[in-house]
Amino acid sequence: MIQIIITTFVLGYIFITLEHPLKLDKAVSALLMATIIWAFVAFGFNQGWVSVIDTHGNVFNILEDNALQQESGFENNLMHHFSKISEILFFLMGAMTIVEIIDLHRGFGIIKKTITTTNKVKLLWTLGILAFLLSAIIDNLTATIILVTLLRKLVPKREYRIWYASLIIIAANAGGAWSPIGDVTTTMLWIGNKVTASGLSEYVIIPSVISFVVPFLIASRLKAFRGSTPLKKLQIDEKSERLLSSKTMLYVGLGAIVFVPIFKALTGLPPYIGMLFSLGVVWLVSEYVKPVKNIDKKDKYLYSTHKALSKIEFSSILFFLGILLAVSGLESLVFGAIKGQDAGTLLYAAESLSSAIPNIDIVVLIIGMLSAVVDNVPLVAASMAMYDFPLDTSAWHFIAYCAGTGGSLLIIGSAAGVAAMGMEKIDFIWYVKNITFLAFVGFISGAISFILIEHLFR
Repeated sequence: MIQIIITTFVLGYIFITLEHPLKLDKAVSALLMATIIWAFVAFGFNQGWVSVIDTHGNVFNILEDNALQQESGFENNLMHHFSKISEILFFLMGAMTIVEIIDLHRGFGIIKKTITTTNKVKLLWTLGILAFLLSAIIDNLTATIILVTLLRKLVPKREYRIWYASLIIIAANAGGAWSPIGDVTTTMLWIGNKVTASGLSEYVIIPSVISFVVPFLIASRLKAFRGSTPLKKLQIDEKSERLLSSKTMLYVGLGAIVFVPIFKALTGLPPYIGMLFSLGVVWLVSEYVKPVKNIDKKDKYLYSTHKALSKIEFSSILFFLGILLAVSGLESLVFGAIKGQDAGTLLYAAESLSSAIPNIDIVVLIIGMLSAVVDNVPLVAASMAMYDFPLDTSAWHFIAYCAGTGGSLLIIGSAAGVAAMGMEKIDFIWYVKNITFLAFVGFISGAISFILIEHLFR
């Protein structure tokens, strides 16, 4: 039974990585994988074939005394995992809704208006810095989508535009790695009490900056960024591009997201409570702010939170649900014993990996490079279940850095890369030939700086 469950996980993983060739949304594969794994775990448990272990180390087996207590332990373990997963999902839904509200009010048009340079190198750095900073606030995927959309208005020639889009991916992934709200994986680590917002930012920001700056310095000397570009001037039509509420909703929305870590620090409540509070504030402001003068009641819906909710990609939410549930199934399944005590599948795997590769930094580097091929969400979820390092240990910070920036090595290695690939039809092989080296140099440079800072200053 254990072999069947692990095989199900591996097959589900394969289907997720083959999302584009199969033309099958990865949420489908993730949900089927998770539910089938838990179905097998439940069936095996009810037959007495497998044991289940909770996060406190309590082991449950139906063949033990008091079958009702064993069943209750199984159910409580499932509910515990589901509640922890729900915290992440509600946090993400709140953040995604706020971003959509800002977008409905065309708040990001304020940012677009500020770019006027025609110098290719200056434009590269302007977009890179914007990507790095924005991704730390509104996440790397959203930042990439916004800037690639802007790029289409700024650079008319696609042969140059794909270079900019590819470098934006590197900057956005680097920016998301040092912020607890910049990437799904950092959010998972933060909500899972593996890192604090201040600790993550303090120890990861310098390596993240280096992983962004180094590729951009090299790229600045490349032929693609020489000279000037025939910049398309953004024709700002107040009726179509700007609204009376644009500036208000941009500042309120971004401020509300940034306030979430402050809310947690002030109250001690979980981050998702702070995000829901911020969503409530932004929603309240959006109800009373006027996008245009004398707006009709029917048109009010076009700028409402209800409209924003309809634009959220719930398939992504369901993908995260499936992945995290599947990982929790493996975490709960007793696979073997470590020093005479029963251990879940992932903890047992961590022990085996530590025996084979005793240096945790090398293990984390491998995880980072794997994230270029395999989605970083399940990798980080598995790492969280495999290791039990204390809060704000350097290993968690290094995992956040490597999983976040390692995805830039291949265009399919991150949500930001996949989004840019779809928007600009960037060829996979072209990216490997022209961008992978830049991303790798940045990734390794940042990793080396992290290790040096860890050994010299911590």
